[in-house]
Amino acid sequence: MSERLIPLGEIVATHGIQGWLKLKPYNPDTDILFSIQEIFLEKAGVCSPFFLEESRLHKRQFLLKLGGIKGIAEAQKWIGTIVSVTEQTLGPLNPGEYYHYQTLGLDVFDPEGQWIGTITRIWSKEGGDLYVVKGSEREYLIPAVKEMIEKVDFPERKMIINPPPGLLDL
Repeated sequence: MSERLIPLGEIVATHGIQGWLKLKPYNPDTDILFSIQEIFLEKAGVCSPFFLEESRLHKRQFLLKLGGIKGIAEAQKWIGTIVSVTEQTLGPLNPGEYYHYQTLGLDVFDPEGQWIGTITRIWSKEGGDLYVVKGSEREYLIPAVKEMIEKVDFPERKMIINPPPGLLDL
């Protein structure tokens, strides 16, 4: 596949006996699963396309019914897989907005210009997302909230954060 795939979340369980899958989304507020027809499941480095027959919200997660998955036995094979969509499927953003995946690989600096590390992944937790920032000697968990992020500069591939005292010492 030549199109870039953007991960939306992970299949964490089955739901019922009819082959429904439970998706834990990286962004629980996403509504993209209500307007698309094709998704990709990635397992062991292989991406398989599926027709999205139906999706429903269920306790801050999504229930997905995919074409070709008829029962619980088939659905169980997909637990632990990553659900992705093509990049072109994502909608346009307003000025100043960005998708989380775009922050991966950004260098993170404090307001004085001191390099803290590089964003290696986004850890989605119940209380909100955390940027996992790998420094030269350790990892930092930086809340992905606008109060913490002073500036995101995609052309320069950097993010400037304004952490409260002590955050980087944890």
